[in-house]
Amino acid sequence: MAATRVITAAQTTSYFLAKRAFLLPAKNSSSGAPLLCFNRRALALKSKRPFSCSAIYNPQVKVKEKGLPETLDYRVFFLDGSGKKVSPWHDIPLTLGDGVYNFIVEIPKESKAKMEVATDEASTPIKQDTKKGKLRYYPYNINWNYGLLPQTWEDPSQANPEVEGAFGDNDPVDVVEIGEAQRKIGEVLKIKPLAALAMIDEGELDWKIVAISLDDPKAHLVNDVDDVEKHFPGTLTAIRDWFRDYKIPDGKPANRFGLGDKPANKDYALKIIHETNESWSKLVKRSVDAGDLSLF
Repeated sequence: MAATRVITAAQTTSYFLAKRAFLLPAKNSSSGAPLLCFNRRALALKSKRPFSCSAIYNPQVKVKEKGLPETLDYRVFFLDGSGKKVSPWHDIPLTLGDGVYNFIVEIPKESKAKMEVATDEASTPIKQDTKKGKLRYYPYNINWNYGLLPQTWEDPSQANPEVEGAFGDNDPVDVVEIGEAQRKIGEVLKIKPLAALAMIDEGELDWKIVAISLDDPKAHLVNDVDDVEKHFPGTLTAIRDWFRDYKIPDGKPANRFGLGDKPANKDYALKIIHETNESWSKLVKRSVDAGDLSLF
C-alpha cells in the first residue's frame, strides 16, 4: 500500500536536478561565511547562465509513502515534478539566503517512532530506525518537531577541539524545531537557527540545532538564544534534558553535552552549519571516504 502527499511550493523550496554533481558558491550566510549549494545540472547550465541557491526553482514536491507506517518496509520517498525519486539529504538545498534554511521533518512532535533519513539507501528515504531487526521507539514522546538540515554531514574522521575532541556521528545535522504546530513526516520547512547544543552520544558529537519555522506565530520574536529563553521559557533546558535522558530507560548511560552544558548562540550555530556543509561538500565530491553512505 502506498500513498502520495503533495507538498506545495509554499511549504517547501527545492530544486531537483539531473545526475552529475557540481558545487557552486551560494549566497553568504548571515555569519559572513559562504555556504555551498549542490546543483546537479550546473554542468549543463554553466555556459548559459549562473545558478545559485539565491534563486531557486520552486516545483511542487511529492512525498510518496511506501508500505505501512510502523513496519520494517515503510519508506517515505521524495519525488520531483516528473515523479523521479530524489534525495532529501543531497538534493534539497541547505540555505535559501537571508538567514533562512530548509529543515526536513523526520519525527513530528508528540510522537515516539524513531524515524530517520536512511543515509545508506539509494535516494535516502525516511524510514523507521531499527535495532537487531526490531523497530525503534523513544521511551516517551518527543515534544518538538525533529529532523535534519540537508546538505550537512558530521564527519566521523574529524575531531572537534572545542567539544572534548569528539568525532562526528556520520549523519546530517539534527534540528529541534520549537514551533507550536505538529508537522508531518517529510514536510520541508523554512526555518531560522537560534541556538546549538553539543550533545556527546557514546563519544560521538551529535549537534542539535534549535530553530523555529518562519510560519510560527512567534517566529518574529526570536532571533537568538536569549530570545528563546524569553519567549519559550524553559525550552532549552527541556531539550537538553530530554536528549540527555532518553536512553536511560533502556539501561544506557545519560548522554553528555559539551560547551559547558549550555546552549551556544545563533552565531555559533551558524558556524556549525557552515562547517558541516563544507564536510558534506567534500563527501559528495568524494574527497573523503563515503563508506556505506549513499550519495544519490
